[in-house]
Order: sequence, then structure tokens, then C-alpha cells
Amino acid sequence: MSTPFVNFDTLKSIKSLRPPLFHMSDAKYFHTTKRGEIHELKEELHQLDKSKKKEAVKKVIAAMTVGKDVSMLFPDVCNCMQTPDIELKKLVYLYLINYAKSQPDLAIMAVNTFVKDASDPNPLIRALAVRTMGCIRVDQITEYLTTPLLKALKDEDPYVRKTAATCVTKLFDINPDLVKDRGFLELLRGLLGDSNPTVVANAVAALSEMAEMDAAAGGPPVGQPGSLWSVTAGTLQKLLAALNECSEWGQVVILDALAVVTGSFGDEAKEAEAIIERVTPRLQHANAAVVLSAVKVVLRFMEFLPSSESSRSVAKKLSPPLVTLLSFEPEMQYVALRNIQLICHRWPHILQADTKVFFCKYNDPTYVKMEKVDIMVMLCTERNLDQVLMELKEYASSEVDVEMVRKSVGAIGRCALKLERAAEKCVNVLLELIQSKVSYVVQESVVVIRDIFRKYPGRYEGVIGTLCENLESLEEPEAKAALVWIIGQYAERIDNAQELLEEFAEGFGDADPAVQLQLLTATVKLFLKRPATAQELVKRVLNDATASSTNPDLRDRGYIYWRLLSADPESAKAVVLSAPPPLEASSAPAVDPSLLDDLLRQLASLSSVCHK
Repeated sequence: MSTPFVNFDTLKSIKSLRPPLFHMSDAKYFHTTKRGEIHELKEELHQLDKSKKKEAVKKVIAAMTVGKDVSMLFPDVCNCMQTPDIELKKLVYLYLINYAKSQPDLAIMAVNTFVKDASDPNPLIRALAVRTMGCIRVDQITEYLTTPLLKALKDEDPYVRKTAATCVTKLFDINPDLVKDRGFLELLRGLLGDSNPTVVANAVAALSEMAEMDAAAGGPPVGQPGSLWSVTAGTLQKLLAALNECSEWGQVVILDALAVVTGSFGDEAKEAEAIIERVTPRLQHANAAVVLSAVKVVLRFMEFLPSSESSRSVAKKLSPPLVTLLSFEPEMQYVALRNIQLICHRWPHILQADTKVFFCKYNDPTYVKMEKVDIMVMLCTERNLDQVLMELKEYASSEVDVEMVRKSVGAIGRCALKLERAAEKCVNVLLELIQSKVSYVVQESVVVIRDIFRKYPGRYEGVIGTLCENLESLEEPEAKAALVWIIGQYAERIDNAQELLEEFAEGFGDADPAVQLQLLTATVKLFLKRPATAQELVKRVLNDATASSTNPDLRDRGYIYWRLLSADPESAKAVVLSAPPPLEASSAPAVDPSLLDDLLRQLASLSSVCHK
């Protein structure tokens, strides 16, 4: 089930409206080390004084909260249910929910009180009874829940109706067939047209969640024909009308439900335009969750618009709200950036005019900077390349965080791979960075230039000399392997190629497997290009690879090269000196197209943050 992107300030404000069961002065209940406490609590629970009885129940709940077993007080706590005091009733119901599973037989004792409370004149008590019965996951109680719940769904008070709608989901989780057979689904669908927007939102949430459960159990996918959650033309208008009056949570629920609708309501283009028009005002909402959910709906229906001009017009409206999300706290910025990255995979033009917004600030946390760099590369074009390169160069040369420096250097390389005309500018920037002689900058630059050579063979050999001069700066296996590949690939153009490879070959036995494999291939390439001078070196490396190494990959490759060279040198040339496979240009971390479709449908959820 998708998890909505929730504004924590909203959660705090909602919680503040709910009367607490424990106040600051009640901390004393959690600090007791008395022996024989259970016996004392039992006596106090039978006090006639209502205030003392409430105090005793609070002590029981406090003990339960800190992990003490107070299940032996079940009958005594149940006796306290017969009270008009709502606070005391809440405490007792909380106890029942916790221990009903371990004491199912005793839980039946409370059924009569539940049924009676479900008909109480006070709507708060009616709702409390229905909600508690739904939370007690005991089959025997489920049988008694159906009648009060059916009645609650038709209750005159909206608070009871919205509580009952949520309770149907809990009942569906326990017994799906009962919900389908007893007409609960029809009643819930009827609540979609309720006059109270909160009831509508709860009904939508209940139907959506049950549809997901049903789909997980083998039913139709959510939103598809036959699913528990499907929308007719009439229902759609009711949901869009309720959207303007709902709370933030309700708006997110309705928007998320609209995003999975797949039914056709006649003229798809007109319907899509109408939905987008009604949802667009939500893009200006102060709550980030509402904004992202609205973006998801707009993107979902944008593909049904009649012309590309209409799509471009709608896309322009998405840029300002997405940019505004970057003014929130860093944690929320990160969530927004992860969602924006998915959007840029499919529609980079939406934010290409706002590339500067993604430039890193000095006080941004590293995890935010990393995401911004990825998005900068995705939005990079020939028009804004100079700005992006200057910014990335600044990060690579002045950033304190080593990982951020590596990310920036790698981003420069990705710009070169993405934009062929701009590759020379990127290479020049990388050469400037190499002149800094900072080891991790040089090493990452070597790896990046190796990829540029593969993408554009025969264009930038002039930089090879600079790379070879920085051999001493290379410490990491990936950087060493990259330089060895470059030397082997361009051995005929490097005068001292044999000397460089001999230097690497001296520590062959202690080298990383990736370096050993590249060194073996590079040495064979050198021999095929300069057979007269490289014969001794290739013999030594082949012998080390086949006789001394315990790595099966290295040993097998060594034997293949040795037999090729011994049997047919011309065939060896055709195999070893063949052109490397083309390197696919990627401006962002790769995402499988089918996975991308799924993630775009899950914008503003946990999936869109984890990209899984």
C-alpha cells in the first residue's frame, strides 16, 4: 500500500485537537516499583468512587504501556465499562484492544456493552464502540460487529459514519467474504456522495485500501474494471466537489484514488481537461503532500489531452509548485527531489527552464546536494551547459565532502556522454580539475575520461599524456583499472606504454582482481601492437595469471589469451583488438521503463522515494 507524503506540522496540529488520555501530571503512573501491585489495583478497580476507579484504570494502562502483564485484571477492567464517562470508557477500550487476542473468551463478556454503546445517544460513544469492536481482531466478536456497523454506516452523525467507513476496512482484513456478502461495499460506495467531505474521504480511503488487499489476494488490479475501487462519471464529479472542502489528509486520499482511475467516461480528452482544471488549484496548496498528489493526478491525465500544445500548457503549470517544494525542510526537500527525479526521467522539459533552482546551497545537507546534482545533469542542455559546468566545477574544486566531489566529477562526465557537442568543454573542465593534483579528484576524472573515450573513440587522445603523468596519484582499483584500459587501448600512441604497464605488472599478485583483469588484457593488446618489444612482458603477465593466481576468472582469461596467441595471432588480433561495445549515454541513474511507469503511478509515496 502506498504511503502518502505527510506534512509533519499537519500531524502535530491534528494530534493537538485530540484530547489526551494522559496529561503531563499523569507521569506518576509510570514510576511505581511496588510489590503486590496487581492485588492493590484489583481492589481499586472495585471502588465505588468514580475518580478513584479512573485513577486505577490509568495505573493499569500505564503498567500495560511499559510492558507489564496485567491481563489477569481483564474481568475487573471490563466491569468498569458501564460508565457514562467517555475518558474512562476510552481507557477501558484501549485495554480491551490490547488483551482481547490473548483472552478471547473473556472478550466476549464485553460484547453486550459494545452493542449497547453502539446505540448510545452520544455520537462519540457510538463511534468509539464501533471503532473498538473493529480493532479487536477476534472472530467471535466479528460476528457481533456486523449489525452495529451496518447501522453506523447509515448513522445521522457524520463522525459515526466516517468512523464506520474506516472500520469496514478492518473487518475486510479479517473476513473479506463477509464484507462482500453483507452489502458493506454498496453502503461505502453510497458514502462517496455524502454531504460531509470527511465521510467521503474516509469512504475513498476504505475502498482504496480494500481494493489493494483484494488485488494482493489475486483480485483485479486497483482501478481496473471489477476492482473494489472503480469510479463512475457521477462518482467522479462528487469526488472532485468534495476535494475543495476536505482536510489536507482527505485531499491526499481523494487525489491518490483519482490517480489510479482507468475507466473511460465518454470523451477522454474532455474528461481529462475537466479533471486537470479541477485539480490544478491544489498545486498552490501549502501542504507538500497535497501538491505532490495533485502533480501525480495532472501527469496521469496529461497523456489524454488532445494536443501536444495542451500538454505543454499544463506542464508549465507544474514547474512553480515543484520548485516551491525546495523551500521546505531538508528532509522534505529530499522526498521532493526523489519524486522530481522520476518526473524528469519522463518529462525533463517541465523543469528545464528552472535548472538554477537545483544549484546547491552552502548549507544543504549532502544527501540533498547529491539529488540536486543528478537532476542538474538530467536538465542539462546545450543552452544551459556553461552554467551547469561552472557549478559542477565549483563543487569539484571547493567542496569539503569527498563523496560530493566524486559525484560532481562524475556528473561532468555524464554531461559529456549526454551532449556530444559539449563533450570537448567537459573534457577541458576535467583536465583543469586534474591539474589540482588532489588524489580523489584525479582518480574520479580518470574513470570519467575512460568512459568518454569509449563513447567518442579517437577524439580526445591528446589528454592521454596528462593522465599518464598522474599515475602516482592513483590508489583506488577502479581508477587504476581505468588508466590501464586507456594505456592498452591506445598503446600505439603512447611512447612509454610498455614502461607504464611494467610498473603496474610489478605488483600484479597484490593488485585488485579488476586491475589484474585489465592489466592482462592491456598487456596482450600491447603485444599484438608491438610484438617485438612486449614479448617478455606478456609472457610474465600470462604466467602470473595462469600459474600464480587463484582467481578463476583471471586464470581462464589468461589461458584463452595464451592459446589464442599460440594458435593463431591473427585471430587473436581480431578478438582482442576489436572495437569495444558502444557505451550507452545516461544522464541519470538507470530506471527500467516498466518500473518507471509503476513509480510514476506511485508519486508521493514511499516507493517514489526508494525508487523500488
